[in-house]
Amino acid sequence: MSAGASPPKHRVLADVFVRTRAQEGALVLGAALFTALLAQVAIEVPGSPVPITGQTLAVVLTAAALGPGRGLAGQLAYLLLGAVGLPFYAKAASGWGPLVGPTGGYLVGFLPAAFLVGLAARHAYDRRPLTAVPLFVAGQLVILAVGVSWLRVAVSLDFATALDKGFLPFVPGGLLKAAIAGLSMPLVWRLVRTRAS
Repeated sequence: MSAGASPPKHRVLADVFVRTRAQEGALVLGAALFTALLAQVAIEVPGSPVPITGQTLAVVLTAAALGPGRGLAGQLAYLLLGAVGLPFYAKAASGWGPLVGPTGGYLVGFLPAAFLVGLAARHAYDRRPLTAVPLFVAGQLVILAVGVSWLRVAVSLDFATALDKGFLPFVPGGLLKAAIAGLSMPLVWRLVRTRAS
């Protein structure tokens, strides 16, 4: 490798299977549909306008599987399909209301989280639990950081109250989802390698 050259990129899971643009498009749409499906797993948080959902698990899993570009495109498709009226958001909500209301920051946070997790997956951080779990924790934290900042403005909360209503209740679930993703992705990679050998 010449001086100043960047290290080689690794493949993400989608690269193993995708051969055509149509397949790529199907995976992007699949990421949006998977996120919509897990959005329906929603638990009310007393005193908070934001529910705990399965969406963020879908975000990190699809981002790691698809990589930064396709992962970002999948989440953008999810947001747009919900915004135009498909019942894709938590509890089958749709339209622009969820995007501009208290939950908007969490939804918008899917975009940078998907890109960053996908980028890290391009560098093989999703292949071993010791690197995958922290990666997926970071993805959850990106979503929560954007979400809390937005919630604070949308509902006119002071910083401590915004943390209390929009961050702390979501930490245990975020850690659980990061652990699920962090154990699942290395297992899938092991299966792929076994099948290829």
